[in-house]
Amino acid sequence: MKTESVLAIVTGGVSGLGLAVAQRIVAEGGKVVLFDVNDDKGTAAVAALGADNARYLRTDVTDEAGVAANVEAAKAFLGGLNAAINCAGIIGAGRVLGREAPMPLQNFTTTVLVNLVGSFNVAKAAAAVIQHNEAGEDGERGVIVNTASVAAYEGQIGQAAYSASKGGIVGMTLPMARELARFGIRVNTIAPGVFWTPMVDGMPEEVQKSLSASIPFPARLGRPEEFADLVAYVLGNRYLNGETIRLDGAVRLAPK
Repeated sequence: MKTESVLAIVTGGVSGLGLAVAQRIVAEGGKVVLFDVNDDKGTAAVAALGADNARYLRTDVTDEAGVAANVEAAKAFLGGLNAAINCAGIIGAGRVLGREAPMPLQNFTTTVLVNLVGSFNVAKAAAAVIQHNEAGEDGERGVIVNTASVAAYEGQIGQAAYSASKGGIVGMTLPMARELARFGIRVNTIAPGVFWTPMVDGMPEEVQKSLSASIPFPARLGRPEEFADLVAYVLGNRYLNGETIRLDGAVRLAPK
């Protein structure tokens, strides 16, 4: 798929990795609809991207009916739909056995619901629309890109919920790619390492430096535009399917 022909939904699209993806798609001539829950940032993102190229739709990714309705609204604005990039997620940090008490089950459930169930919810709603596209070269109709994390493989202490949610995304990538193959829909996942995001921006400088020093090469945090570069490549390479790609500077997370 050529980037200039991309008509995409980007979840978590008003900041961080999602916004970088939206900027890349629009810069290359595509159009985007941003699914997120921050109205102020959504308005700012659309203003920066251009109202002809982007629209923001307040979306709870865990709401089945709401997502389905917004996917249809996105298709109407875009004049079609051929890509869905899932970047929405929450950290959900917390120890199984905290100092005061064991982790409340609600904390675990919410993390899995937003990160894993939300990604599935958007992917299946998008696929339901994309399956009806006219087939292009190789019979391709569209692409779904999910975001996992290196924590899916080396979760740290305090990341049981987060790692479980991201491991689930890795686990569903191949079976979803296999199932949607007959519709000409590719499914891939990116597992980023430690990236500059609004969350990292809020950390003390010494924490940021120690994070950077832990990464073999380059010894720095990933840049959102580097994540967007990989998304653009995944969208463009039709033979890339059913795969999870680590983007992490060769980092392997320590236990804590």
